[in-house]
Amino acid sequence: MTSLQGKVALVTGGSRGAGRGIALELAKAGAYVYITGRSRGLSQEDRRKGTIDSVLDEMRAAGGDGEAICCDHTRDNETEAAIRRISSEQGRLDILVNNVWGGNERPIESKPFWELPPEHWSQMFDAGVRAQLMTNYYAIPLMRSTREDGGIIIHTTYWDHYKYIDNFYYDLAKNALVRMAFGLSVELAADRIAVIPLSPGWMRTELVLESLNTDEEHWQEVAELQASESTAYIGRAVVQLAADPGVMSMTGIPQQVGSLAVKYGFTDVDGRLVPVFKVQE
Repeated sequence: MTSLQGKVALVTGGSRGAGRGIALELAKAGAYVYITGRSRGLSQEDRRKGTIDSVLDEMRAAGGDGEAICCDHTRDNETEAAIRRISSEQGRLDILVNNVWGGNERPIESKPFWELPPEHWSQMFDAGVRAQLMTNYYAIPLMRSTREDGGIIIHTTYWDHYKYIDNFYYDLAKNALVRMAFGLSVELAADRIAVIPLSPGWMRTELVLESLNTDEEHWQEVAELQASESTAYIGRAVVQLAADPGVMSMTGIPQQVGSLAVKYGFTDVDGRLVPVFKVQE
């Protein structure tokens, strides 16, 4: 089993979806994992299952460890405080997974740009792109302070060789994250901090399962989900990237989870090698 013992990780937006899957896999691999999010408590009424506290419980039940920090990454003072706490408690940060994303607060419609509400901009960029940018702003100095060990920053995004993703604001925001990772990969190359945009496939997030009136125990009964992957799949990709001594050869280059599964030889939780999800042109 891949070991990340002694490594300190931060997964933003860790209460549900890809963030939860990544946090659990990092913890299982031995990293000490901080998870941030806005939802607290062990359960929430009228909200989808999952809070930072419930995920922390899952991490510990699986033999891992970490801490949950309540943080709204659209508020810079809260982001700065979260990084300050990690610095105070650990003195280092080796793995940063920039996963916070408020871009799905309203439905992502497949309409021409001129028919979409301009509010999509703040939805995608303030609660998505800028939230990730400011996390980098506060976290990178801490990561550079332990530069002898290098490190890795991962931006979860969606990318398929620059094919259009069918919603102007979503496409623009996701490609902005790809470009952000590229720019930082150039600036952090001397510090041996790899920066990688990572694209999952058709993930069975809580939102997806809820929209199809199913759950993780019964998804195989739903035709639309036959090519889907669990959120652990991207988590396993993150673990392999974080443990790869040659990861600097990939810095700045967009990666797809399905391709990394072939490269590193891991499978999804059901033993399948789920292929890369392709954007239909």
